[in-house]
Amino acid sequence: MWAPGSGSCRTRLVLRTTFDEQRMIMSFPTDRPAVWFVTGTSRGLGLELVGQLLARGDRVAATTRSPERLLAALGDGFDPSRLLPLTVDLRDEAAVGRAVGETTERLGGLDVVVNNAGYGFLAAVEETGDREVRDMLDVQVVGVWNVLRAALPVLREQGGGHIVNVSSILGLTAVPGWALYCAGKFALEGLSEALAAEVADFGVTVTIVEPGYFRTEFLTGDSLALPAEPTEHYPAIRAMTLAHLELQGGQLGDPVRGAGAIIGRVVAGEGPLRQLLGSDAHSYAAAKVEALRANVEAAALSAPATDFPAA
Repeated sequence: MWAPGSGSCRTRLVLRTTFDEQRMIMSFPTDRPAVWFVTGTSRGLGLELVGQLLARGDRVAATTRSPERLLAALGDGFDPSRLLPLTVDLRDEAAVGRAVGETTERLGGLDVVVNNAGYGFLAAVEETGDREVRDMLDVQVVGVWNVLRAALPVLREQGGGHIVNVSSILGLTAVPGWALYCAGKFALEGLSEALAAEVADFGVTVTIVEPGYFRTEFLTGDSLALPAEPTEHYPAIRAMTLAHLELQGGQLGDPVRGAGAIIGRVVAGEGPLRQLLGSDAHSYAAAKVEALRANVEAAALSAPATDFPAA
């Protein structure tokens, strides 16, 4: 059984620039099956990811609220010794720590961490209750932080690894009705940007995945929460909610291709910090960049007005 530091082949490529020396670490193992820790695997992109990883021959620790649902969805066409289903409350730091420890012990190490757990929430800001805010951020931020806090020592000490934080195009731009979901994903993106810079010298790569609408169960009652106390003051958001529920089954994104793209990025070991998935995601991102550019240019003269006068 492989253990950190046992001599696994990890290719290291050193690139020099005129500004600084940057190490690009291709840390995906080449001499053994990789070990993945994936959260949120009961359905959707997470479930598809687990299926493809097992088909590759990799080893997967899969956190899920329902191991029975996961196993039923995967069927019988895989080696069960390569799968470790874990029922974990990601909000519980100690439980997450035990899960990561069990992963390294039973699967022989840890190479890739995929933070995928999450759910949608569609409501106006005014309609969103305190408990709903805390529940969302517990999953989207606190849960991710717990996983990272448990996994990073393993990756750092072995000198390599890959962290994939599954955000959303709504972690880059915001639209009415999705304020709470956007708040969680914007926080995840800020965390991920800082993390990428912090762990680069340890040989650990970070990727932020920004999917658009994928044809999963995300727009069903199992994954899309609604406000406990909606009001009559936001008819446009009620109409948007209905339109999203009717969109189910007609989303542009193919989860098979989406999961394959994520795996491909990790195996390649290189690429930009953000991985956009879907033509709709790309369109939203391009519009955001243009809006931000216009804002920055408009502030070019007024921004310096708050500086201390030059000596």
